[in-house]
Amino acid sequence: MPLATIDRTPPPFFKQGPSALTRLMFFAALAVVLMVADVKWRVTQPLRAVIATALQPAQSALLAPVNWWDQSGGYLSGLQQAQVDLRTAQRQAAAQEVRIMRAEQLERENARLRELLGLRPRIQVRSQAAEVLYDAPDPYTRKVVIDQGNTQGVFLGSPVIDGAGVLGQVTRVYPLTSEVTLVTDKDAAVPVVNVRTQQRGVAYGLPQSGGMELRFMAANADVQAGDELQTSGLDGVYPAGLPVAKVLRVDRRADSAFARIWLTPRAQPDGARHVLLLTPVSEHLPPRPVDAAVAASAPASAAAHPAHHASGAQP
Repeated sequence: MPLATIDRTPPPFFKQGPSALTRLMFFAALAVVLMVADVKWRVTQPLRAVIATALQPAQSALLAPVNWWDQSGGYLSGLQQAQVDLRTAQRQAAAQEVRIMRAEQLERENARLRELLGLRPRIQVRSQAAEVLYDAPDPYTRKVVIDQGNTQGVFLGSPVIDGAGVLGQVTRVYPLTSEVTLVTDKDAAVPVVNVRTQQRGVAYGLPQSGGMELRFMAANADVQAGDELQTSGLDGVYPAGLPVAKVLRVDRRADSAFARIWLTPRAQPDGARHVLLLTPVSEHLPPRPVDAAVAASAPASAAAHPAHHASGAQP
């Protein structure tokens, strides 16, 4: 090029290349392909693992102050809550000690009175722990299956309780498991007594609402909302004094001779995990006098029949 010649071509201020629309379509298609490939074949999983591993120290270093602040705040609040719980537990323990001493005193007095009146001692019910495995597959019943069976000495009809009250009754026993019918089942019936009035009745299950109902009570019966119901112990199955339910609502109608009484179970039929199995009261009771009399008269009647037949054969 001659030195005197001046190039008048304007310098390229922008690099020439594909248009913006072409690049947009290319990168959009590439993004779609990568997303599909990642979903179907996980092609970017190794790359993600490498990047995550490389960034882990940086993330930990950046999150360290936040974690320390949260831990210090949680420690202080947990310490305060622990102190409050400790004081509450100490008060409850003191109250429980007083109740235990009173209960022991009342139990000794009860034993002396029963001995004075010539009554037999109170029945000591044996218990064993069990765990709920799963709900029964029948959708029309309220039953659960526990991990104790005939091999562990479970009796048919054994009462089942949790920490709050009566949960149900063993209605089927297998070698290693048992089936428990809950108190909210439609076929469940528990003899109860009103703690306030000492009036007896029978509580039935209501599976639709998950509650119970006190049936066949007169419309003018002295039952109020909030009354506590416990087992009466008259059925030979449940020991007396176990919490069963609490009266929720009483509906007295003029066109019916009976009151409609809804109950709330004290136990947690839908949330129980660990339960106790009690030996039925009938296992500890002596044989009935009627049964003993029938058993004693059976040999005598059997011995009298041949003589009767022999005397009838004589002319």
